[in-house]
Amino acid sequence: MMRCLAVDDEKLVLDLLVDNIRQVPYLTLVKTARNAMEAIEILQNEHIDLLFLDIQMPRLSGLQFLKSLPDPPLVILVTAYDKYALEGFELNVVDYLLKPVSMERFLKACNRAHELFELKHKTSVAAPATLPDFFVNVEYALVKIVVADVAWVEGLKDYVKIYLSSADKPVITRMTFKALEEKLPEPAFARTHKSYLAAVQKITAIKRDFVMIGAAEIPVSEHYKDNLRKILNITPD
Repeated sequence: MMRCLAVDDEKLVLDLLVDNIRQVPYLTLVKTARNAMEAIEILQNEHIDLLFLDIQMPRLSGLQFLKSLPDPPLVILVTAYDKYALEGFELNVVDYLLKPVSMERFLKACNRAHELFELKHKTSVAAPATLPDFFVNVEYALVKIVVADVAWVEGLKDYVKIYLSSADKPVITRMTFKALEEKLPEPAFARTHKSYLAAVQKITAIKRDFVMIGAAEIPVSEHYKDNLRKILNITPD
C-alpha cells in the first residue's frame, strides 16, 4: 500500500483528486494540504510514498517546493499548465498530468508510480551489500570499491568508469567490462546497454530509452530492454 499526500490550493480540484485516489486499491490517502507550507509540515511528521502536487500555488510553487525537498517521495504533478512539463521531468517526477484528468490517465500514472514503488521495495532483488567488495588498480594504487556504493558502470574499451554514490567523479580503472560485470552480477546489477551496468536498487525512474539514477541518465538499448524489465519485474505498457 502506498501512502499518499495530495496538495492543491483549489478545494474543488483537491476534492476530485482525493476521490480519484480513494478509487485506486493500492493507494491510501494520508492527508491533504492546500499549500506547500502545510505539505512541508505533513512530510516532517508522516511517511509519504507518493505525492500528488499542484504547481501554481501561493507563496511557494509546487516546483519550488519540490526542489526544496532533500529526499522527495515519488511525485505526480497535477496541473492546469503544460509549460512546466520539461522542468518537472528534469526533477524526476513520475508523471505530469494536465487538468482535467481522466480516470484512465490518472490510473496510468498511478500504475507507473506503483511499479517504481515495488521496484524500490522488492525483497527478491539482492542488495548490493551482499556482494563482496573488491579492489581495482588506479594510478599505481589499489583502490577499494564498496559494492553498496556503486551506482552505475560505464565501459570504455579497455577501461571502465565506476560511478559511486558517495563521489562526484568516477573511479577509472584498466579493466574489461566483462570482468567487472562478473563482480557485479544480476539481479543486484542490470545490464542496460553494451557499455552500461546499473545498480537496480539505485534506479529512481524508468523512461523509454534510459533509466535515471538520481539526476544521471543511463542509456537503455533495445537489446537489453526485455531482460531489464524482467529484472525489474515490470510489464510493458
